[in-house]
Amino acid sequence: MTMKTNSANRPNEGKQNTPNNPNNPNPQNNPGQQEQSGGMGGLGDRAKDMAAAMSHQAEGAANFIGQKADSTTAAVGEGLRSMGNTLREKTPKSGMLGDASAAVADTLESSGRYIQEEGFKGMTGDLTNMIRKNPLPAVLLGVGIGFLLARVTSTRS
Repeated sequence: MTMKTNSANRPNEGKQNTPNNPNNPNPQNNPGQQEQSGGMGGLGDRAKDMAAAMSHQAEGAANFIGQKADSTTAAVGEGLRSMGNTLREKTPKSGMLGDASAAVADTLESSGRYIQEEGFKGMTGDLTNMIRKNPLPAVLLGVGIGFLLARVTSTRS
């Protein structure tokens, strides 16, 4: 006894899995069904990928800026040391002017050496530690600088 099956009960029987077939079990061959099933998830994944790419670009830019700041501080440090050496060579060696110029030259050279050795990150770390150890003078200095900047930038008639 053979059973006949009714093709009306099986919608995919005799049809190929074409991209336009809504009953296609393979979503890769059915773009419409793929959009329906993963539309919002796809947008979320794309947003995450874009955010990760932007984060990576921002990190690269921050590294570039940090390297430029370090190279700039090294150049400034070298300039201060050179200025100290020049001052030492061009000014008198004795007398009150000689003593004063030697003190200024020593200060310039030691400042240049500090800037070269510490770099931008080291200087900001030292400044942060100094503010932590002396918070009240730091606040007063900030208020004073703010007051002076307000006086300089305000226009009076």
